[in-house]
Amino acid sequence: MALGEDRYREFAPPAALRPFVRVVWTYAASDPSPTIQRIAPDGCSELIFDIGAPYAEQGEDGVFRLQPPALFAGQMTRPLVMKPTGPTELVAVRFEADGARDFLGLPLSEATDRRLNMVERLQGFSAPAGDPEGQVAAFVAWLTARSDDWSLDPAIRAEVEAAAEERAAPARTPSEQRALQRRFADRVGVSPRMLRSILRFRRVFDHAADHDAAESWLGAGLDAGYFDQPQMARDFRRFLGCTATEWAREQHELARAIASQTYKPSPSHRA
Repeated sequence: MALGEDRYREFAPPAALRPFVRVVWTYAASDPSPTIQRIAPDGCSELIFDIGAPYAEQGEDGVFRLQPPALFAGQMTRPLVMKPTGPTELVAVRFEADGARDFLGLPLSEATDRRLNMVERLQGFSAPAGDPEGQVAAFVAWLTARSDDWSLDPAIRAEVEAAAEERAAPARTPSEQRALQRRFADRVGVSPRMLRSILRFRRVFDHAADHDAAESWLGAGLDAGYFDQPQMARDFRRFLGCTATEWAREQHELARAIASQTYKPSPSHRA
């Protein structure tokens, strides 16, 4: 990788992890620009291992603090704002929306909008620098060895798939809806309604490439299911903290790579 270039790659998980893991991805930038990166919710949680310099994350007080070199990033309902602090290299597991509960060992709601320190949990784990395939193999082996007793809730998985496929939710009584929301909080970390809002927002990026520059964001928003531009603009503020134009102008490197590659349905959700 030449100086100044960045590399983002995605790898399909092995069959044993596929019900729980959407993708394993790697990223490296030898000379990242020291600019703020805005990462939007994508309906998934992630386990991230930093091989290079850690990112600094902006807290609610506006102060940037270093992230731990190993972390679990729970579901997000607001943007994650961070910036690189030096040469970056990391490997990460992106779970399915309902796939991380048994790995974490806690209700997913306890990790929502939080980055949990996983340094002790990953003590002894290592991944080879500069070798994406080796990094993925190491992470997959580590995770597979711990996945024998993982399980899914079939009702929650069905609701997650319906949201990903834009199918309407079935009619439920108030008590059934409350029960579903409790199970969602445990196994997904956000409500069914919030998950559908997040998935609609990420489809904007999916459709953006289908439109020329003049109509890109509005056309993509309409294709994604928004009624009009103001409705989409509200979600840009909600999930990215800026306008679509500002995001397109300012985002580089990891934020842009994630948007261009991963705002797509899971392979298990495609027809």
